[in-house]
Amino acid sequence: MIINTFSYLWSATATDAISELVQNGYNTFEVPISSPHCWPEEISSSERSAMLATLNENGAKIRSLNAGGYDINLASPGASMRRKSIEHITSVIDLAVAWDVPEVVISPGTRRPMISPSLEKVHGWMHESLEELIPLAKRAGKRLLFENTPYCFAPTIGELADIVGTVNDDALKIVYDVANAAYIREDPVSSLRLHHGSVALIHISDTGTETWGHDPIGTGVIDWNELGKAVQETLGVDNVVLEVIREENTLEEFAKAMRDLSEEGWNLGD
Repeated sequence: MIINTFSYLWSATATDAISELVQNGYNTFEVPISSPHCWPEEISSSERSAMLATLNENGAKIRSLNAGGYDINLASPGASMRRKSIEHITSVIDLAVAWDVPEVVISPGTRRPMISPSLEKVHGWMHESLEELIPLAKRAGKRLLFENTPYCFAPTIGELADIVGTVNDDALKIVYDVANAAYIREDPVSSLRLHHGSVALIHISDTGTETWGHDPIGTGVIDWNELGKAVQETLGVDNVVLEVIREENTLEEFAKAMRDLSEEGWNLGD
């Protein structure tokens, strides 16, 4: 299983977080792009090389970099903001090249909640951005993954699958966040089964429907036994990212999550 380093966002750099996690038996990671945890412009060439050496020495790897969606907007009405968003994601792709990371998580974009632009216009701006980004990713040998988030203009897996189908390029797939889905009252189990062909990664954590969270397994509304069956029958656990976010007792929380998943019937392998 892949471990997301989000819990270390304010307490450690990605390098230090991964070093601690490797020492505790984890070897595959997703890293959120956020300063000071991990920000491409703040990571020198020598630091990039040192991280890659650390990963290689420990038989570890970073599966994905999460470029984020709060500070950037591929569907902005402003062309200059779309360019800035593309530039940011390009810098993340460059970091992915340096660290031998195959996938970069991105957001399709947002639209204003009041007097919103039409979805037709928003989709047009997003596709205009993708016309630049997808060739960039392909030249770098990387894949882009759209994440379903409650605040984006396409929050459901069905909407994202429609976009992926329209683009029709293996360089664009989905990372399906089950907590984000459950929070907007989408059924993660049936949705994953229906759209798994468009999905490359799965983010797992729990949540309620009144308060959006990325909480410990079994503390929210998700049916973990049924989700485990769906994962096993579709993408497999090697494509699952544990994204329980807890700043305190992080290692204990991760270990407990693994135990809880095993008790729910998940086959986590070694």
